[in-house]
Amino acid sequence: MTAAGSSYKGFRFPPEIISHCVWLYHRFPLSFRDVQELMLERGVDVSYETIRAWCDRFGQEYANQLRRRGPRPGDKWQPVFVAVSPSASLNVARLNML
Repeated sequence: MTAAGSSYKGFRFPPEIISHCVWLYHRFPLSFRDVQELMLERGVDVSYETIRAWCDRFGQEYANQLRRRGPRPGDKWQPVFVAVSPSASLNVARLNML
């Protein structure tokens, strides 16, 4: 058993479900009840209080990993712009009416 797996020992739910709930809460702007509803849609009945307890216990580790995986200084962002002048949109409107 791995070190990460051993920290989940003694819990009712498998490590995959616990880690998915904690990841959902920390990755997206969701409440505990939102995570509970998402898990219920997947067929897992878990209370929001249980998810809160998991996030208290395992959350800092996940939050640190998400921060480390953020954009790197060498990453390039390609902005995409579409410039439309007001006169061009009038010409398109005129063509559509003809």
